[in-house]
Amino acid sequence: MIAIQTADPVEELLAPLENGELDISFFSRLWQSFLDYIPTLIAAIIIYIVGCIINKIVLKLLGRGLEKSRFDKTVHGFLHSLVKIVLFGLVLITVLTVLGIPMTSIITVIGSAGIAIGLSLQNSLSNVAGGVIVLMGKMFKVGDYVKINGDEGTVEEISIICTKIVTVDNKAVYIPNGTVSNAVITNYTQEKTRRVDLVFGISYDNDSKKAISVINGVLAQNSKVLCDPAPFVRISAFSSNSVDITIRAWVNSADYWDVYFKLLEDIKDAFDKNDIVIPYNQIDVHMVDNK
Repeated sequence: MIAIQTADPVEELLAPLENGELDISFFSRLWQSFLDYIPTLIAAIIIYIVGCIINKIVLKLLGRGLEKSRFDKTVHGFLHSLVKIVLFGLVLITVLTVLGIPMTSIITVIGSAGIAIGLSLQNSLSNVAGGVIVLMGKMFKVGDYVKINGDEGTVEEISIICTKIVTVDNKAVYIPNGTVSNAVITNYTQEKTRRVDLVFGISYDNDSKKAISVINGVLAQNSKVLCDPAPFVRISAFSSNSVDITIRAWVNSADYWDVYFKLLEDIKDAFDKNDIVIPYNQIDVHMVDNK
């Protein structure tokens, strides 16, 4: 048996350098190798461009499909982000394969990179896990008015990394999903009804029964105040300079703020018309003349 050894093209190309010889044939072979590789490089570039175009089309179709589907809007942004990452990964692997990089090497690099990225981006990965917890737990959905870590606003989007809420003064607040999943969340619109709580103080010189009757009249005239449960209007405390009357009225969650401000205005007007005084803090200063 005669062993036949085939020359390695790379070793053959670099042989003149190892032997200390550098002639024109080395550069010509290097240039020829580059020219031979150009078709593969062009093919990879074309595949990358076509892949990006296909990804945009798929994502656009996915968005339209989600809008027409029965999936909750809360899931839309999360799925869109996840599918976008997966599609880009497939295009990248395809391009690397076309460039001649062995699949085993790609898998090894991805595995090593995954470990390195996982260690360096622990917070980001916790945000992804937090996003899954938020979606699975259904603590809130897009369109809900919530309070998270002291920030209040309407949920506009739940992405793979963070949750976006818009405050009442139209500021966008982005909260990492890892923080959201561990925070105390107050959802103001999850339930159908909410209770409006108000406290009015009247003077000790006024008739408290008359004041309660006036308040009940204002509540009865407001069509957004629910009759069931019935409104609660009772004396709740005797303060230093007023008799406090507590009002508890149930409304639909969407009507909360309208009813809240409307009741403040209407009760104040009704008190003025019926000569019911709302006292304010005052200090009596007595000056003594020792002469």
